[in-house]
Amino acid sequence: MFDLSKKRHRLRIIVPAYPAFNTYSFIAQRTTALGPVCVASAVNEMEGWDVEIIDENNLRRSGPGKDSGGADHEFLQNLRPADVVGFYGGLTSTIPRLYKIASFYKDKGIVTIAGGQHFVEDNIAEALNSCIDYLVIGEGEETIKELLEAIEGKRDLSKVGSIAYLNNGQVICTPEREPLMDFDKLPLPDFSLVRYAKIKLYPVGRIRGCGMDCEFCTVKGKSRHASPERLLEQISFLLETKDARHFFIVDDLFGQQRDETIRFCNMLKRYQKSIGRRLDISVQIRLDKAKDPELLSAMRQAGINTIAIGFESPIEEELKAMKKRIRPKDMVSLARAYHKFGFLVHGMFIFGYPLKEDTSFKILPKERIKHFKNFIRKAKIDTIQVLLPVPLPGTELRHRLQKQKRIYSTQDVGWEYYDGNFPLFEPDEPMTAEEMQSSIMKIMGKFYQFKYMFIVGLHTFSFPALIFSLHNIKSGWKRWYRPWRNHLLRFGGWIIMKAWISAFKKGTFSQKLQKAKEHLKK
Repeated sequence: MFDLSKKRHRLRIIVPAYPAFNTYSFIAQRTTALGPVCVASAVNEMEGWDVEIIDENNLRRSGPGKDSGGADHEFLQNLRPADVVGFYGGLTSTIPRLYKIASFYKDKGIVTIAGGQHFVEDNIAEALNSCIDYLVIGEGEETIKELLEAIEGKRDLSKVGSIAYLNNGQVICTPEREPLMDFDKLPLPDFSLVRYAKIKLYPVGRIRGCGMDCEFCTVKGKSRHASPERLLEQISFLLETKDARHFFIVDDLFGQQRDETIRFCNMLKRYQKSIGRRLDISVQIRLDKAKDPELLSAMRQAGINTIAIGFESPIEEELKAMKKRIRPKDMVSLARAYHKFGFLVHGMFIFGYPLKEDTSFKILPKERIKHFKNFIRKAKIDTIQVLLPVPLPGTELRHRLQKQKRIYSTQDVGWEYYDGNFPLFEPDEPMTAEEMQSSIMKIMGKFYQFKYMFIVGLHTFSFPALIFSLHNIKSGWKRWYRPWRNHLLRFGGWIIMKAWISAFKKGTFSQKLQKAKEHLKK
């Protein structure tokens, strides 16, 4: 029960732990999600409220961790009692953990709030019947402040925009709030609110939304922009307060606002020169931006070293089904163009994407694997991530597969498997679900191997001879460093894959999959 007599209240925002070790686990221990930090920073400006964030995927050993993963919430509640607890539902695979923690706090009479991309359509009722008192639909910076005021009795709950709650067992949804447009009025994300975490890679952002309209993606709508000055302010603030050096710009597509993006890069270049420090920045970008050498040059001079590109598939029929507006024959040359500017290219792929019903194209798993391996080799991609299609709630992909009655029931294959590592629907013939899953392990296993540990050693010993045999040391360094770095990353990837496969073998997914397939046939 919310205590109105208290002079100060505490909001605790929780980022739930991943259900098991997966390909994201390593990076999650070095970063955190930007969304909860933005929401917490908005609440931190409210009179009478304290706020903290607990990221269960990034807990120091000295923090309130548990051997089974996640945080010890009994310890946290005894140490610093929360009056309201918010939950980040941006990743569907963490939803079962989210509901479990919500149940713990609900039993203690704590008000529970959740928000994130998962909570759309039928999942609204599911959440409100799973120990969640209020759902924030869409962006939360403005809504959370109004909702907390309503909980305090200072505002009519029905006047809070874009929330859902139960009233006498009925789901009530308030009118939808207009998307945020003026980002400069919001407080800068305050990462000091994230407790017990060790953050090395700081997420920052300028653009929300994406107009590409990919079938499998939840991010839709016209993009909205903050000023380049605001993004630079985020970076400089983190450098000054946290000595941050590594940043990930979370915009879905870096460079959507081309001229403003170039202006930002030039500003960032001048800023680094003025402080005498070189920053390391990663972005997500469209493949066809390789046609813009002015943009790429500005990016490199600004310290952008790593780019993540959604290649998705080298198979034309799959790209058409995804609504990707590019042809495989153009993809190799575009990827190589990024190499010429010295970027480390991280390629993201989706294996076994389901084709449309009117498509007669069929391909054996072995041939599919061959297409992926050949493309990765020809495009000279530095690091890769190959996942399975995930029919996320609210996407066109999920709607299409539901109509075709191909999705496995969440009663058999629960939300915790929605991380791209498990088959979630009946694949196109002649491939089976088991073959689809083993295929991504074969592709990744070919790319990330133990042998690269020895190659790294040999390459390290070759460094002095190569450098001093060349007249231009800077040029020699570039020739030596990139392959050394890639071999090191491939060995590191092998370590992560080994842990991932070990975790998979210990699980019970195979039995769940068989039940799901049997129920789908009935």
